[in-house]
Amino acid sequence: MKAKDVEEMLGTPARLAILVTVADGGRWAFTALRDETGLADGNLHVQTRKLTAGGFLSRDRMRLGNRTVTCFELTERGRQALEDHLEALKQALGDRPRFGQSGRGTITGKDTSQVW
Repeated sequence: MKAKDVEEMLGTPARLAILVTVADGGRWAFTALRDETGLADGNLHVQTRKLTAGGFLSRDRMRLGNRTVTCFELTERGRQALEDHLEALKQALGDRPRFGQSGRGTITGKDTSQVW
């Protein structure tokens, strides 16, 4: 897998966590999304803004009693990007030996304690 094959919007753990969370098909209130992802308010705000601007999330504001609540949903573009990302990871891992086994790019048959 090459770095260029990774969708830029999915390249950060925070954005990936947001998209995976909303991938259940539901509408997520900002506070519920914050609690589920463990992101700080400011970070969540910045990342959801980027994902919304990129067309990966839709944002909706609704009245709930005396409060206005911001909600997010995964768009079709976001769903496709997430599916493509997962498929690329599966393909990349499918071409490699299982974790912990010797493979391309590894040092084998030598004492590696002095390499680093």
